[in-house]
Amino acid sequence: MQTQAQVSFDDIPIDDAVRDAAIEHIEHLESFYDRITGCHVVIAQPHRHHREGRHYSVRVDLRVPGGEIIVNRDHHLDHAHEDVFVAMRDAFAAARRRLEDHVRRLRGVEKVHTTRPQGHVSQFFPRQGYGFIEAPDGREIYFHQHAMSDHDFQLIDIGSAVFYSEEDGEEGPQAAFVQLVHPHHHAMPTRSEPPHGEGLSGEAF
Repeated sequence: MQTQAQVSFDDIPIDDAVRDAAIEHIEHLESFYDRITGCHVVIAQPHRHHREGRHYSVRVDLRVPGGEIIVNRDHHLDHAHEDVFVAMRDAFAAARRRLEDHVRRLRGVEKVHTTRPQGHVSQFFPRQGYGFIEAPDGREIYFHQHAMSDHDFQLIDIGSAVFYSEEDGEEGPQAAFVQLVHPHHHAMPTRSEPPHGEGLSGEAF
C-alpha cells in the first residue's frame, strides 16, 4: 500500500482491539489484491441515542487503480451491529465483494484491447520483480510484476511472447499491462538465474 492505512473513531473512544481487528481486515484485502494504494476506515455510533441499542457504523474507503471503493455500513435496525466486530466484519465483506467486482472489470477491459503490440521477454529478474520486453521495433520496454497477473508472472521466462500496452515512465518507456500470448506454454529457461519460482513469496491476486 502506497500510504499507511488509517483507522479513525468518530466521536467514540479509541479502542486498540478494534483498531487491530480493522488492520487485520485490511491486510486480508491486500492479500487478495496487492494494488490497493490507500485505505481509511471510520468507526462510529450514529444511533447511540436510539432506544433500541448502540449500533455501530463502519465506513471503508479503498483507493485502487482506476477508481475508489466506498462502503458505508449503517444498519441501525440490525441488532447484530450492536457488536462493533460484527459491524466491521459485514463492512469488510461488502468491501471484498466490491473489490472483486472492480478487479473483474479491470481484467475485462484489459482483455478487450486485442490490438496491443506483441513482443517477447528479453530480460527477466524474477526475484526483483521486473524485466524487459523487446518491442517489434527493437526497443527495450521495462515491466514490473504488478503490470501482469500473478499467474502469468509465474509462467513467463526469457523468450516468452507477450502482449503489452506502453506508457511513459520516469526513466523511459514501460509496460502498463503485460499478458502472455500463450498462458499455458512458456519458453524454456535461458537465463543464469535459478527458476523464478524459487525464493519468491506467493502473492494472491
